[in-house]
Amino acid sequence: MEGSFGSDFGGAAGAGGGKLDPGLIMEQVKVQIAVANAQELLQRMTNKCFRKCIGKPGSSLDNSEQDNFRKAWRDLHELMLSEMSRTRRSLYTSTTILYDDQF
Repeated sequence: MEGSFGSDFGGAAGAGGGKLDPGLIMEQVKVQIAVANAQELLQRMTNKCFRKCIGKPGSSLDNSEQDNFRKAWRDLHELMLSEMSRTRRSLYTSTTILYDDQF
């Protein structure tokens, strides 16, 4: 069965005779989890920024609402960059340890 779960992961390894690298798979899973967490955080922060900054939703924002929303997004952007940097360092450290242990 071409589209089955097993062929998605085992087809290439079986055809080439190689084995899947469990460390590489774990690394990919960690990255996917980090991306999902970042997306969830972004959605929560967007909702929170909107509720706090937009007093009366309407067809347009007044100057105060625009300014508040802009400031909230700037803070969110800095938070996300910081979190992504921390996650990247954490993943790099765990990957380095994983591969260093193999050699």
